[in-house]
Amino acid sequence: EVPGDKSISHRAIMFGSIAEGETTIENFLAGEDCLSTISCFRKLGVDIQQEGTNVTINSKGWKGLQEPTDLLDVGNSGTTIRLMSGILSSLPFQTRISGDESIAKRPMTRVVEPLRLMGASINGRENGKYTPLTINGGQLNGITYELPVASAQVKSSILLAGLQAKGKTIVIEKEQTRNHTETMLKNFGGKIVSEGNRITVEGNQQHLKGTHVTVPGDISSAAFFLVAGAIVPNSSITLKNVGLNETRTGIINVLQNMGASINVIQT
Repeated sequence: EVPGDKSISHRAIMFGSIAEGETTIENFLAGEDCLSTISCFRKLGVDIQQEGTNVTINSKGWKGLQEPTDLLDVGNSGTTIRLMSGILSSLPFQTRISGDESIAKRPMTRVVEPLRLMGASINGRENGKYTPLTINGGQLNGITYELPVASAQVKSSILLAGLQAKGKTIVIEKEQTRNHTETMLKNFGGKIVSEGNRITVEGNQQHLKGTHVTVPGDISSAAFFLVAGAIVPNSSITLKNVGLNETRTGIINVLQNMGASINVIQT
């Protein structure tokens, strides 16, 4: 078995922190990036207990999030800072969020621009292009936004902001990106509709409910073993409990097209 999916682990912590009640997570990826997400939500007042790959979150939902007294440090996690920017933009207080030297070099414009269109007040170096970002949260308005570049992170940030915005928020993709956010939102009781490359989320303060999440194995980690098994003569390898989201299985399709013998058994 390979470690839990990184993208899903991030999102499980985020949704569990904005949902009301208890959320339990199994097979959580306890890597540095995902631990940064836990750290940020703890600073926002969320009760998160972690023991290895098991996590329990007890949250009062959106209303339970509190203004942090310290800088939110995302470490090296681009997923954390981009998705959390959407959540923080709708909260009624100020937050400052930053990361390490690598994060400081990554442009945030792709996230900041659509959030500003929704009414968010975001400042940072070079007019919000780079971290640290200062976000003065408040009431947002739903928008229709066509992503100029395919990005699951930007899409997710806008959808998370849309949960608390007035009216509907619609994101239009040029090509489909991983849909973990949309799938998980439904599991937490959220209202979202995906029609082709058009995703619509209902605003007006959606109330999510805590649930149980079992994080599947990360196909990115599985890819190394798939290639090894395909190129070593007379080898055989079985990988259990790997996530097979249709937006992530390109490695399997490519290897099969190259002649690799791969059998997928869904249980």
